[in-house]
Amino acid sequence: MAEFKKADGIVDWLDQRLAVKSFMKVMMTQYWIPKKINFLWAMGVILLTMFAILFITGLLLVMYYKPDVALAFDSVNKTIMQEVEYGWLWRHMHGVAASVVFLVMYIHMFTGIYYGSYKRGREMIWISGMLLFVLFSAEAFSGYMLPWGQMSYWAAMVITNLFGGIPFIGPELVEWIRGDYAVGDATLNRFFMLHVCLLPIVVIAVIAFHFYSLRFPHVNNEISEELDFDLEAEKYLAGQKKESKVIAFWPDFLCKDIFYICLFMIFYFYLVCFHYDFAMDPINFDPANALKTPPHIYPEWYFLWSYEILRGFSYEIGLACFGIAQVIFFVLPFLDRSDVVAPAHKRGAFMVWFWVLLLDMIILTIYGKLPPVGINNNIATIASVLFLLLLIVILPVITIMERKAKK
Repeated sequence: MAEFKKADGIVDWLDQRLAVKSFMKVMMTQYWIPKKINFLWAMGVILLTMFAILFITGLLLVMYYKPDVALAFDSVNKTIMQEVEYGWLWRHMHGVAASVVFLVMYIHMFTGIYYGSYKRGREMIWISGMLLFVLFSAEAFSGYMLPWGQMSYWAAMVITNLFGGIPFIGPELVEWIRGDYAVGDATLNRFFMLHVCLLPIVVIAVIAFHFYSLRFPHVNNEISEELDFDLEAEKYLAGQKKESKVIAFWPDFLCKDIFYICLFMIFYFYLVCFHYDFAMDPINFDPANALKTPPHIYPEWYFLWSYEILRGFSYEIGLACFGIAQVIFFVLPFLDRSDVVAPAHKRGAFMVWFWVLLLDMIILTIYGKLPPVGINNNIATIASVLFLLLLIVILPVITIMERKAKK
């Protein structure tokens, strides 16, 4: 058994039992961050803050929510919004955070693509980040069902029907997901369990893995310079802080992150207080009605680009393209065939590719909310084909050319 001495404080008492000082060194005081980074590198900690808000407000809401098709709508729109003290505030904070978290996630993702932060040993950081994106998408979809309004019901009907297109097991899989032949009480209970229990546990585990994977190749920087972190850390610890190209995560880097979090919170609470309705569809304030189909069914804004790819083709082809669009970003590090790790503005054709991809996804998002009629269908098909070509064909070709030109 280890020898225990009389502790000289609470930190020393914990250190003797949990090695908290060593843990703090590994995770904070001797975790090194490059100096040459900008505000875009704060998106990760802002995402973590948003997840904390979602978790806390979700706990407050779940105390009054009733996962029953006869009670769910009233428990949200009457009990929580009108009878629970500050219930409206918790709901608005939860709804706005659920939407804003995707805005930050897309900025985080495109920052990684622009600076090539998915390469040179950082593949697992990228893949775990994309896994978090998928888990947050599942969390958002399962949460969208819970108010049990018209859009909740019909979105569940459309999305669960998609699984029916899977060969051989499709119909049985749809019935298993719904828990019944049609979307109903069993479906609502299943998605409630996913939203408040299973998915948050998995998200927390993957966030921990995401941070763990950052510990080895370290964070990229805005000029993609390859640093000898051990050498730079020695300079920092020797007091040559000005000459060193790194700083400690705590307190130097985190203080800067806290400043960006405070700025973001001003934007977030502005939305919560004055524009909370941007994250709420007016149709969803009508109770779910299986006999009344809304004239135009569409998902939340963060799913519109992939929804438009689904609509851009016939059902079978659209379903296959939709499936590809959901997983294509996972393999981005392997589609980029170049060894060059540099910001996009130093990579010629890659920079053009980056901005065309971003513009194409914005077009898909805009047209995803419009009714699929007339010229909207043509634009959807062209933008969807371009999206797939950009990632499956054009990216490998231009990066192979870049690699050959470097030799």
